[in-house]
Amino acid sequence: MRRREFITLVCGVVTALPNSLRAAQVPGSAHVGFVSGLDQSAAADFLNALRDGLAARGYTEPGTLKIEERFADYKSDRIPSLVQELEQQRVEIIVTHAAATLPVATGQHHVPVVYELSADPPSLGLAADLAHPLHNATGVSLMLVEMNGKRLELLHEIAPQVTRVAVIANPLHSGMQLERDDFEAKGKQLGINVSFFPTPNRAELDQALTRLADESPQALVAFSDAFIVDNKNYIINFAMSRRLPVISGWAVMAETGALCTYGPRLVDSYRRTAYFVDRIIKGSTPAELPIERPSVFELVVNLNSAKTLGITIPSSVLVRADRVIE
Repeated sequence: MRRREFITLVCGVVTALPNSLRAAQVPGSAHVGFVSGLDQSAAADFLNALRDGLAARGYTEPGTLKIEERFADYKSDRIPSLVQELEQQRVEIIVTHAAATLPVATGQHHVPVVYELSADPPSLGLAADLAHPLHNATGVSLMLVEMNGKRLELLHEIAPQVTRVAVIANPLHSGMQLERDDFEAKGKQLGINVSFFPTPNRAELDQALTRLADESPQALVAFSDAFIVDNKNYIINFAMSRRLPVISGWAVMAETGALCTYGPRLVDSYRRTAYFVDRIIKGSTPAELPIERPSVFELVVNLNSAKTLGITIPSSVLVRADRVIE
C-alpha cells in the first residue's frame, strides 16, 4: 500500500470513531476549582489523589490542567465566597470534599460540582437516590451502611466471647441512623448486645465515654466520620486504658491504635473523583453520572494493640489482612 493511501485510510478510521472514544484518546485541558473546608495541609491527601487520578486520564499541570485551590481553614462561613472567587476565575468545574460538600453543592454555583463525602447523599438532600444526583453535583460517597455490620462480624471472628459492644457515633452524620439499624440487626443475629452512645461534639463525647465505662462493654466500635477521626487519639487512649479493643472503618484508626479497621481504601475513593471531572469536562452533566460508592476495601490489623490487649488474631483474619501493623 502506498504511503498516501495508508494515511488516507488511517485518517478515515479516526474520523469514523465515535466522538466519545476520540475524546477519550486525546484529552483536552481542564480548568478546575477546588474548595476545602480544611486547611491546605489537611486537604493534601485528597488533592494529591485527585491530581493522580487526573494524570491517569491525561491531565497534567501545567500543560493540560490548572487547579485553583481555595481553603476555608475550618471557617465554614467562608465557603460561599470561595465558590464565588472560583467562578470569577472561570473554572469549568468545582471539586470539593468532606464537610464542605453540602454548602458547596447546595449553595449558589453556576458550574458543575464533583464531591467526595462520607455521609449518605439522599439523606442530605444531595440526591433523590444514588442514581439521580441533584443540584448539578455528583461524586463519591464513602458510606456503605452494611459495612458496620461486617465489622461486627470481624470482631466476632476475632473475639467470639464478646457479647457486649458499645458504639460511639455522631448523630449529626447524615445516614447514621441507617447504619445503626443495620448494626443492631447484625448484633441480634450474632447474639451481641449493642449499646449506642451519640457523640456529636467533644462535650458529649466526654459524657458518652463516662457512661460507657459504667456499662463495662467488652469492645468498642467507632462509626467512621470526620468527628470520630478528629478525636481518634482521645477515643483510642480511653479504650486502651480500659483494655477495650476498638474496631472502626478507616485505616487511620488502626494506625492510631485501634485493633483493626475494615473499610474503603480512602486514596482510591479520592482518586475516583477524577473520573467525574473527566466525564464532565468531556460533556456529561452531573445528572447523567450516578453517585458512586467505594469498590476497593482494606483490612488493617494492629498486632501491637492486639498484644497489649492480650488478644490473639486468628490466622483466618491475618491471611485476609491487606496490612498488618507490627
